[in-house]
Amino acid sequence: MRTQVVIVGGGPSGMLLGQLLHREGIDNVVLERRDRAHVLSRIRAGVLEQGLIGLMEAAGVADRLHREGYVHEGTNLSFDGQMFRLNLSALAGKPVIVYGQTEVTRDLYDARAAAGLPLIDTAEDVAIHGADGDRPHVTYTRHGVEHRIDCDFVAGCDGFHGVSRRTVPGTVRRDYEKVYPFGWLGILSQTPPVSHELIYAGSDAGFALCSMRNANLSRYYVQCAAMDRVEDWSDDRFWAELGRRLPAHVAEALVTGPSIEKSIAPLRSFVTEPMRWGRLFLVGDAAHIVPPTGAKGLNTAASDVHYLWQALARHYRANDAEGLERYSEQALLRVWKAERFSWSLTMLLHRFPDQTGFDRRMQAAEIAFLRDNHAAQVAFAQNYVGLPY
Repeated sequence: MRTQVVIVGGGPSGMLLGQLLHREGIDNVVLERRDRAHVLSRIRAGVLEQGLIGLMEAAGVADRLHREGYVHEGTNLSFDGQMFRLNLSALAGKPVIVYGQTEVTRDLYDARAAAGLPLIDTAEDVAIHGADGDRPHVTYTRHGVEHRIDCDFVAGCDGFHGVSRRTVPGTVRRDYEKVYPFGWLGILSQTPPVSHELIYAGSDAGFALCSMRNANLSRYYVQCAAMDRVEDWSDDRFWAELGRRLPAHVAEALVTGPSIEKSIAPLRSFVTEPMRWGRLFLVGDAAHIVPPTGAKGLNTAASDVHYLWQALARHYRANDAEGLERYSEQALLRVWKAERFSWSLTMLLHRFPDQTGFDRRMQAAEIAFLRDNHAAQVAFAQNYVGLPY
């Protein structure tokens, strides 16, 4: 088989890139290690920046998003029981939309199927060959049979544990990482959200986040120890701990119920440089990870998709390679800004094992400055709704 672009990874970034390239008339094949049911079973955050929304529109898959997504004009921050609201639309000129990442992926899968575009699932032993030359190709095994796809370019959208980043030689690649000494325990419950906008809460007991999927489906998180297991947390323990970390009036309004999904996510900040090696381009989690604080993971992957989509379109339309040459540089400029925002919000709202009284006072002072200073609020809102591409 031959195609112009092989996309390794059938998550939202790979599927979005494939749909955008298709609409430019650029042939592409998506390889995914798991089947569709497994991909769509992944529960992830769903706060979408305007840049990602624009890409969904350009890909022709935004109708359901606009019909069912929840526009959030603001967000709430709480620290030691005191809460204030930041009006994102007033401060940054635009809102965000809450729409589950699973639904984004579902819309992209449906669009690819409707267009009859090649999506090869359950592809095992994927290997990228010749990316540093002019004729790359990708091999994979499916149902015990090895296959080969020749191509012009490879887009590595296969996440932190995928093959794409490992294909870049260690002598070329430089990794930057911070591992945080805690995780997030998250639950999904069929209960009405405690707030129609997100609440980020810091307290002596640790961090908590109140989020939502729809009017009767809530997503809540609490900071937990890095070594904790899901089995350590009963529903009753979770609800009690969540309530302890929220302002009293919010905790009193909580509607609790059985969890329908429960998981623990470790937190890390990670960036690899460069994001291009020859004709292999790293996209999303294959190149960078952010803590979920601030909901930048999918949104930062979307900015990578934007730069690569535009670069490939420019290459095939005008035989102009400048966008491809500058892809890593452009993408990393925005990646590091998103990393900074996620890191700073994580440092601001979480309790650290070695934290001193001075450290806690600094957190309180930073929160007070944000609460009382308009310029600080504008900077926060601009980062939260998404920096321009």
